[in-house]
Amino acid sequence: MATTLQSNTVTLQGSAAIVAEFFEFSVNSILYQRGVYPPENFCRVQKYGLTMLVTDDERLKDYLQGVANQLKELLRKKMIRQLVLVIADVETKETLERWEFKVHVDEEMTEESAPKTKELKTIQQEIAAIIRQIVASVTFLPQLEGQLAFDLLVYTKKDGEVNEELWADSKPMLIEGGQMVKIKSFSTSVHSVDAAVVYR
Repeated sequence: MATTLQSNTVTLQGSAAIVAEFFEFSVNSILYQRGVYPPENFCRVQKYGLTMLVTDDERLKDYLQGVANQLKELLRKKMIRQLVLVIADVETKETLERWEFKVHVDEEMTEESAPKTKELKTIQQEIAAIIRQIVASVTFLPQLEGQLAFDLLVYTKKDGEVNEELWADSKPMLIEGGQMVKIKSFSTSVHSVDAAVVYR
């Protein structure tokens, strides 16, 4: 995890790396918990003091790694407003769930700024609390049936340039009249992320 030498200081670049890595693990966790891919496509790893499940499907792994690298760059440039993971029914194209991660950033912070102070351990504990809530979500979310697909939507500031091989213009895939459950938030002291899930 890229931070400065001391474990209680966070730079803009270090914060971007922490948040991008959080997204990567969160997406893996949601895809597993919601049954978008079969359980045998996942393996166990230790992260944030938890046993996490991540895909061992090479194509999906490469795609998510590419997304995380692009997100890291956009976060460093303070371009991201929100990241959304959409789960849809393959046949009907109907959006079943929207996992929304709103990103706030200290606009004053630059790469030349003095690092902010926050213990890495505290950040990881806050992230672990969100991951636990994602895992627990299966207790209240409706069971998903049929063949499922997912999309990642990134909302950038208007002048944001993104990698067009990874991202294309898309509809927002909203759920009209959906139920929303807020999930915990975390902060690196440079970026903060508020999470929620909207479902039918």
